[in-house]
Amino acid sequence: MKRFPLSLFYKLKEREKANALRKLQDYCYSIQVDFSSNDYLGFAKNRDIFEETHQSLCAKGMRQNGATGSRLISGNHDLYVKTELYLSKFHQSEEALIFNSGYDANVGFFSAVPQRNDIILYDELCHASIRDGIQMSHAKAYKFQHNDIEDLEKLIIKFNISSAQFASGSGQHSTFNIYIVTESVFSMDGDCPNLEELVALTEKYAAYLVIDEAHALGVFGSPETSGGEGVIQSLGLQDKVFARIMTFGKGLGCHGAAILGSAELKSYLVNFARSFIYTTGLSPHSVATILQAYKHLGKDKEVLQQLKSNILFFNQEKLRLGLKPMFVYSKSAIQCAIIPGNDKVKSIATQLQQNGFDVKPILSPTVPEGQERLRFCLHSYNSEKEITQVLELLSTFVF
Repeated sequence: MKRFPLSLFYKLKEREKANALRKLQDYCYSIQVDFSSNDYLGFAKNRDIFEETHQSLCAKGMRQNGATGSRLISGNHDLYVKTELYLSKFHQSEEALIFNSGYDANVGFFSAVPQRNDIILYDELCHASIRDGIQMSHAKAYKFQHNDIEDLEKLIIKFNISSAQFASGSGQHSTFNIYIVTESVFSMDGDCPNLEELVALTEKYAAYLVIDEAHALGVFGSPETSGGEGVIQSLGLQDKVFARIMTFGKGLGCHGAAILGSAELKSYLVNFARSFIYTTGLSPHSVATILQAYKHLGKDKEVLQQLKSNILFFNQEKLRLGLKPMFVYSKSAIQCAIIPGNDKVKSIATQLQQNGFDVKPILSPTVPEGQERLRFCLHSYNSEKEITQVLELLSTFVF
C-alpha cells in the first residue's frame, strides 16, 4: 500500500521544518572517538565477558537460542533464577526481578503498582519510560519541579489533605498511597537529586520512594566495595527505598533490566505487570551475559576507577577552558553543554564529528525548546588527551 495518512505526513514535515527529524544512522566504532554511547565501562566490547558467557553456557550444555516463551510458561530457564539471586545479593535487596528492558521495567511497574486513588509525584525530567508507565496507571499523577524538595513537599501536603478529605466525604476507604518517583542520575542532564532528603521526606509522610538507577549502575558505588552498585548503595539507603530500577544497557553494556524490592513486590509484579507477563523472556545468552557483566563489575576495580578519574578530569578541563558556565552541573558520566537552538547545536555537533569526535546533539522536543544541548558521555576508555582535544575544539566553536 502506497497511501499514507496526511495527518502523519504533516507531522513528519513539521519535524523536518524544525530541523528535529530523527533518522537512523550507521555508527562506525573505528573512526570516531566515542563520546556518545552509554557503554561507560566498555563492557559492551569486553572480550572476556563475551567469551566467559559462551563458556558458561557450553559448560551447562545450554545451546538454546531463545527462551521459547514467556517466563510464566516455558521461558524461565535456570539462568534467570541464578542471576536474580546474584543481583539481589549484589544490590543488598530482598529480591530482584529481571525484565526485557528498562522501558519494560518502568512501564510494567508504574502501570501495575500504583492503584486508583493513589497519587504519583514524579520529577518533571523523569525519563519517557516512567512517564509512559504513569499514563497507563489508574492513579493520579503530578510532577514536581526538577530536584526541588520544597516543591515536592508542598504537593505531598496538598494531596495528603485533599485525598483524606475526599475519602472521608465520599464514604470510601481512606487508605491511599503516595509514590515519589525520581532518577538517581538524570539521562539528559547528568545531575543527581538529594537522595538523603528525599528519603527523609518519604519517611516523614509514609510515602513510597521509587528510584530509577539506569545511569548510575557501574558509575557510582559503595565506598566499601567501589563495585558500581549505584547511588542508593553508595549512600547506604538501600533499605529505605521501595523499588529500584536497574538497567543493564548502560554501564553493564548488555541488555535488560531488573526491579529490586521486597518478596511481596516481586510476587505482585509477576502477577500484574503486563510487560513482564505477556512477553517472551530473554534468551539464555542474554541472561548469562548479564550475570558475567555483574561479576566483572564486582572485580574490575581499575575500570571503575578510571571512569571516575575521567569524570574528574573532564570537569577540571571545563573549568580551565572557561566552559563550565554552559554545562549542567554534573559529577556523573553524563556531561551536557546547553546550546540553544536545534540548528546551532546540530552545527557544532557536526563540526566535532568531522574532527573525529562522536558527540551527539540532543534536540527539542526531546528536551524543552531553548534547552538543546551537546551530550558528552564519558567512558573508562577515553584518554585525557581525547578529553582535552574535544573540549578545546568545543571552545573554538562556541567562543
